[in-house]
Amino acid sequence: MTLKELQIGKSAIVDAVGGAGALRQHFLDMGLIPGAEVTLVKLAPMGDPMELRIHGYELTLRLDDAAQITVTPTEKTPAVHAPVDGKMVEHPGLGEGGKYHTKEGEHPLPEDKTLTFALAGNQNCGKTTLFNQLTGSNQHVGNFPGVTVDRKSGAIKGHPETEVTDLPGIYSMSPYSSEEIVTRQFIIGEKPTGIINIVDATNIERNLYLTMQLMELDIPMVLALNMMDEMRGNGGTVRINKMEAMLGIPVIPISAAKNEGVDELVDHAVHVAKYQERPGRMDFCSEDDHGGAVHRCIHGILHLIEDHAKAAGIPVRFAATKLVEGDPRIEEALKLDPNEKEMIEHIIVQMEQERGLDRAAAIADMRFSFIQELVAQTVVKPHESKEQMRSNRIDQFLTGKYTAIPAFIAIMGLVFFLTFNVIGLFFQNLMEMGIDALTGVVDTALTSWNVNAAVHSLVIDGIFTGVGSVLSFLPIIVVLFFFLSMLEDTGYMARVAFVMDKLLRRIGLSGRSIVPMLIGFGCTVPGVMASRTLPSERDRKMTILLTPFMSCSAKLPIYSLFAVAFFPKYAGLVMVLLYFTGILVGVLAALLLKSTVFKGEAVPFVMELPNYRLPGLKNVAQLLWEKARDFLQRAFTVIFGATIIIWFLQNFDLRLSLTVDPQTSILARIAGDIAPLFAPLGFADWRISTALISGFMAKESVVSSLLVLFGSTAALTAALTPAQAAPLLVFCLLYTPCIAAVASVKRELGGKWAAIMVVNQCAVAWLCALLVRLVAVAVF
Repeated sequence: MTLKELQIGKSAIVDAVGGAGALRQHFLDMGLIPGAEVTLVKLAPMGDPMELRIHGYELTLRLDDAAQITVTPTEKTPAVHAPVDGKMVEHPGLGEGGKYHTKEGEHPLPEDKTLTFALAGNQNCGKTTLFNQLTGSNQHVGNFPGVTVDRKSGAIKGHPETEVTDLPGIYSMSPYSSEEIVTRQFIIGEKPTGIINIVDATNIERNLYLTMQLMELDIPMVLALNMMDEMRGNGGTVRINKMEAMLGIPVIPISAAKNEGVDELVDHAVHVAKYQERPGRMDFCSEDDHGGAVHRCIHGILHLIEDHAKAAGIPVRFAATKLVEGDPRIEEALKLDPNEKEMIEHIIVQMEQERGLDRAAAIADMRFSFIQELVAQTVVKPHESKEQMRSNRIDQFLTGKYTAIPAFIAIMGLVFFLTFNVIGLFFQNLMEMGIDALTGVVDTALTSWNVNAAVHSLVIDGIFTGVGSVLSFLPIIVVLFFFLSMLEDTGYMARVAFVMDKLLRRIGLSGRSIVPMLIGFGCTVPGVMASRTLPSERDRKMTILLTPFMSCSAKLPIYSLFAVAFFPKYAGLVMVLLYFTGILVGVLAALLLKSTVFKGEAVPFVMELPNYRLPGLKNVAQLLWEKARDFLQRAFTVIFGATIIIWFLQNFDLRLSLTVDPQTSILARIAGDIAPLFAPLGFADWRISTALISGFMAKESVVSSLLVLFGSTAALTAALTPAQAAPLLVFCLLYTPCIAAVASVKRELGGKWAAIMVVNQCAVAWLCALLVRLVAVAVF
């Protein structure tokens, strides 16, 4: 039978893994190897994908992919808890026993040499939290796979001679996703002086798979066992001394969240890098395993490619195992001649016949066999963790067959309600009162001092009216990001991807794409960057092009202004309709892209579901400060500059003389040439055209520009009717995102795709606004 036919709650042993290429390799790297036991936990509410439990963690898999994996049903093996020694074995101190950190006969690196470290680990293992503890960095910490999409570096606190780089979270060194490619290229290409490998102690079997591949790189390395506090709290522990002896590298128990053990980790890391103490073991294939077939294969290839690996700058052991797996990038880099390729192929085929497994499965089995032996001798298995039991209870509701979709709608509805109508609105009113009071004080002071009329107008009409009106929306933006970060950091976003996968597949995407899009509701820029976690280039491009349709928080000032001014009785409904309009247009655009530019199916949905965890207050506070700081920087740079420029263009004519009549200004001349384009939409006013142009610099500038040009909200209300305001709102919703978002798209996809996106967004916005205009004229 196949894994697809397995019943919920039942277990089976994997017999064979079908498929081919990078996807099959990814399945093997995730632990789906012949002989592994899997348990079907549940199906998604729409019946696809499925959630499996394997090697102690949860994994998602689509039914079509599960159909390629043959299994044999079995009774679930009860968890075996090894007896505790009766006393806690202390971890050896720095240099204890002389086995590690033996300085005699060693040649330390020069004192002026910068010690560079690669911080590597699986997704959701606390890697970025550790990075923050090491460097004091304020990077966002989240639970969804691949939150770390940028390269972040910093010196370890107290060690200015060091630089640690937080690499994207990966499961293996196979080039399946862009994240894995980036990590592999960094370690092999930039050759850091040391590796800090962080491992989730509560999910140690899954995490050690990457550890073994990192050790094959022959780079000085330390192993940080994170979340040891959780493991001990659930009745488990790790025999650190034994694990160090079996792996041949220093192993340090830590709790990154509580900053426990981090100082000792730093001492060990700095030492192994300084004295270039390489792993004591890189050979994990046993001569006794199935007659030593894999052992002979790897060692035979080692001798054949040694000179090629040295010339290519690739560690020979790593190159040998990757050749056996069939890694095309390594084969190309080694530049083997046809005779050598033929000989290597004969060696691998012979191994496959003796071992009874194909090449990729044999290597994965070798690694997991060693991991199982290591865990059996060094790990006291905990009881089912409190975190796991809590997650199961929560998932019964949040991913339940009949409750998942209503729960998602209710949660997102509550987030927007609290943001726009309760918490955010309350703080916004306070901010507006403060800004109005300060404006009045400054206005009175400038008048009493008989300040030049132009300067007075610049300060009050330009700076305070423009920048001040935008600043009043800071509370709403901060509150929205607070809720989004809470959902992300708790692990709920990963469940949303699991629940929504089947639905998104109908428009040509995978469930993973929901996360960049949801982040896009906060800001398009991080949404675009988060798309790097998508393993398929096709999915990534589609997601990036669709993310701008998700209304970012910077457009909130526009919606708030127009909804309250023109539709006061239905302001909340108008806001909700705008968000759903953006989603609907995005869906239609996706269907069009799927059937034209991006034909084909979305990549398989293979993703780990982390346990629910309460986000740290410090991490959430850091994120909110970053977002508030970013908004304030834009308010006092881009928006401030845009406000000054617009004020100048509005108050001066082509002869650079002050003008009393705004219609004779430079701005009126420029915007007047553009305004006819918007005549069919009902707002052929040069002042509106000007505001839309400023919105390309920053969406928040639209409101400030309108208030500067019209003078007040009352004047704006008098100039437009609801039938004109409605299409203008829709145009603002859909037209090109700000320059920062366009720049991020250019960085990800190139200038061509960025230009296509800008033109496409403007065209779609114009057509949708025209449609709304026709309906509005009939209604109003």
